Amino acid sequence: MKSPRPDDHVIILFGATGDLARRKLLPGLFHLAKAGLMPQNYQIVGSAPAQFALSDDDFRKHAKDAVREFGSSKPAGAAWDAFASALHFGAADPKDPGPLVAAVQAAEKEIGGKARRIFHLAVPPGAFGSVVGMLGDSGLAENARVIIEKPFGTDLASAQALNKQVHAVFDESQVFRIDHFLGKESVDNILALRFANGFLEPIWHRDHISHVQIDVPETIGIEGRAAFFEGTGTFRDMIVTHLFQVLGFVAMEPPTSLNAKSLRDEKQKVFEAMQPLDVAHVVRGQYRGFRAEPGVSPKSQTETFAALRVQVDNWRWAGVPFYLRTGKSLGERRQTITVTLKGPTLRMFPVDTRASRDGWGNQLVIDFDDPGWIATRFLAKEPGPAMRLGEAEMTFRYADSFLRAHGLEGYERLILDAMLGDQSLFTRSDGIERLWEISAPLLENPPPVELYSPGSWGPDSIRRLIAPHRWYLPDGH
Repeated sequence: MKSPRPDDHVIILFGATGDLARRKLLPGLFHLAKAGLMPQNYQIVGSAPAQFALSDDDFRKHAKDAVREFGSSKPAGAAWDAFASALHFGAADPKDPGPLVAAVQAAEKEIGGKARRIFHLAVPPGAFGSVVGMLGDSGLAENARVIIEKPFGTDLASAQALNKQVHAVFDESQVFRIDHFLGKESVDNILALRFANGFLEPIWHRDHISHVQIDVPETIGIEGRAAFFEGTGTFRDMIVTHLFQVLGFVAMEPPTSLNAKSLRDEKQKVFEAMQPLDVAHVVRGQYRGFRAEPGVSPKSQTETFAALRVQVDNWRWAGVPFYLRTGKSLGERRQTITVTLKGPTLRMFPVDTRASRDGWGNQLVIDFDDPGWIATRFLAKEPGPAMRLGEAEMTFRYADSFLRAHGLEGYERLILDAMLGDQSLFTRSDGIERLWEISAPLLENPPPVELYSPGSWGPDSIRRLIAPHRWYLPDGH
């Protein structure tokens, strides 16, 4: 089926000279253009404060360098020439949006007719309110949508205040709070896996599922982001923003359709059923050496690791724990969901392998790090005269089955959806506020951080957190 094409657009990138634009946004927009997924007529206006202003030619060079370094499509030929000709720059300060207004008006004149505006706010969270206010005061918010990056607030009060600022200028239908995790092909496929396959949906509940793990370890440290990270921490940066959203997809009821309202309504029901976090079931860790990073307090209690147990108190999931874990400087980079099924009621077979300890042979493992894979782990008879069971695995790999050329990276998919006005994979204001609400006990009374060695899997106490179960990673060993 042919993908729909957005209406004519002027795309305005705030923070166009920053790291996110360089690594993701500019390469992603060029990939969309080369794939024929951009509007028939479009213009791209980069923006930054006046002290970082660029000429149009300098912005085109900046974009070319970014695409050459980070893009999947190299900046050459007619495709690049056409894309580069659509690039312009307009500086903007909260009290002086004049150059940006002029650049947007010139871009609209170049397109002709009525073009929609879309603003991507790749700026520090503290600037969201002032930028949105400037858009309202300058008239640029007319016929426009706005994409807002994470984190959206740092607690319930700040999220409510930011929603109030945004809603003073934009209706909720115009707001696209972006989470690039939700743009992944393999995260979207959770919906297909659950609801398009009759052998899974009937067992996707508390009668058959023992527990669920969502595990996103990272090998990198804070990579020069000490100022941001010291004031944010892993829980705010990763759990609230990303892992809770993935949990919503895993736990939601079947939506009546795949439209934005139905999907987001069902995900919101999951968030409403999530119980306030119990700090007794939270482990906060900090890798050794973090406090030596420039800009980090020598007595810092900022967590670089978080593991927690979440309860979803509804008919489908009552009594099924969800274990979430993520952190920096861990043993491996992975993005994995592990659904462990309950074992059979009657055990007629002798099992003396690790499968006997925690149902290792009854797992569905979803790796959602693009291109991703899905594995089922089960028990089978080992060859030989005796009825002896051994562990077996069947794996489906996206890279072996579908052309990667057909796929879009998370940001590419979500920017395209925003231009199309499809909010299905974007977070809603009530969902954001609910997640901060259930997080309040932890934010108000966080347990002290426990130190762990870089390259490990976190503090030793995570084993107690998940007992009597065990962590799937590292690979069930």
